[in-house]
Amino acid sequence: MTIEQFQDRPLAHYSYAIISEGKMALMDPTRDPMQYYLYAEQHNAKIVAVFETHPHADFVSGHLQIHKETGATVYVSKLVGANYPHQPFDDGDSVQLGNVALSAIHTPGHSPDAITIIAKDGGGRHAMFTGDTLFIGDIGRPDLRERAGKLKAKREELAKMMYHTLQTKFNHLPDDTLVYPAHGAGSLCGKNLSADPSSTLGQERMGNWAFKEQTQAEFVDRILRDQPCIPSYFGHAVDINKKGAANCGESVANVPLLIGVNGLPKGVLIIDVRDAGDYKENHLPGSVNIMARSEDDKLETWLGTVVRPGEDFYVIVNSATEKRNIVERIAKIGYEDQILGVCTLSRGRFGRSDVLDLEGFKEAMAQYTILDIRNESELAQDRYFENAINIPLPELRDSMERIPRDKPIVVHCAGGYRSAVGSSLVGNFLGQQVQVFDLGDHIQDFKK
Repeated sequence: MTIEQFQDRPLAHYSYAIISEGKMALMDPTRDPMQYYLYAEQHNAKIVAVFETHPHADFVSGHLQIHKETGATVYVSKLVGANYPHQPFDDGDSVQLGNVALSAIHTPGHSPDAITIIAKDGGGRHAMFTGDTLFIGDIGRPDLRERAGKLKAKREELAKMMYHTLQTKFNHLPDDTLVYPAHGAGSLCGKNLSADPSSTLGQERMGNWAFKEQTQAEFVDRILRDQPCIPSYFGHAVDINKKGAANCGESVANVPLLIGVNGLPKGVLIIDVRDAGDYKENHLPGSVNIMARSEDDKLETWLGTVVRPGEDFYVIVNSATEKRNIVERIAKIGYEDQILGVCTLSRGRFGRSDVLDLEGFKEAMAQYTILDIRNESELAQDRYFENAINIPLPELRDSMERIPRDKPIVVHCAGGYRSAVGSSLVGNFLGQQVQVFDLGDHIQDFKK
């Protein structure tokens, strides 16, 4: 049994390929399947199966495209109610891949329809593909279906299901079972995920808080406490994954490219993915700066937080050469068909952001409204400014009326990335009434 892990860094997503005797199965694949096709070619293997542990909320899967292009069977729980060609795969079901037996365990908690896939080879080695149920050092959050999806399961009910899953579902598996989750550190599908890409069940039994002896009430209280934000796109992604996404390459190619624009229609959202410095020097009025300089910038998450499902928008890039990469990243959350065009700017001058007098701000902070756009859990750990107003970035677009307009506004986060988004959002709504500044990475000067 050969297992290969694939990482999508911006979404902290792990997917997997298993090869045995020339046959290959995929676990929770990402939207664009090309990397799996290349891996299959390199190992002279045929892709015969795709396993979905649940309908993911944080990314769009390429399972339907893989089925159409390779003929692979898609296996998913009958509880999903999937609308694409598939084989139900639930408790007691198994399938053979070469000398590897793959079986399903129903493991509700993160979602009511979640399964964990157990792989056992002829030599007795075990591996478990846990999806968003069991992470390294943590477990999946149970509140996404209530807020983001369209299912009726409540967060408390799912939290209790997760407690039962951890208490009873894995007891028959040996400590040396390899644990392969669908996400790592940085994912919004959990709170405190480890950066380690894999573990063993024995290590998790010893070190993961969810396996510690505790009452159901204690477990439920802890898992529901201080969960991070839920981006707008999560429910949208669940819906797409239940019916199956369109072909990724075709969808990306269909997005128009517009060169050297001087302006765009008023009232349509504009997302500028350039560096904050370039944006502040010159940008189209009304545009929002969500940087995509590298894979370290979480374009997918924050675009899917600011932009609503079904909402049309334009994208501003530095160069036409960036179009494919940017659209492919946006396609990972299923928003590519909302893009009206990917645009480069003409050489004209459009708008410039206000520049903060940092020393003046330090000397007279009371003369500014300080807007902290971090999550409440971050604020609880460390408050940088005593008199700051806290409106988390996911709530900001709908909360402009809560921001006072009698003083210049300084927007900050924990490092500078989110404040570029937040200050541009606030500037669009209030910039005609009051100056709006981005504290950016200068926030480091105020950390204790």
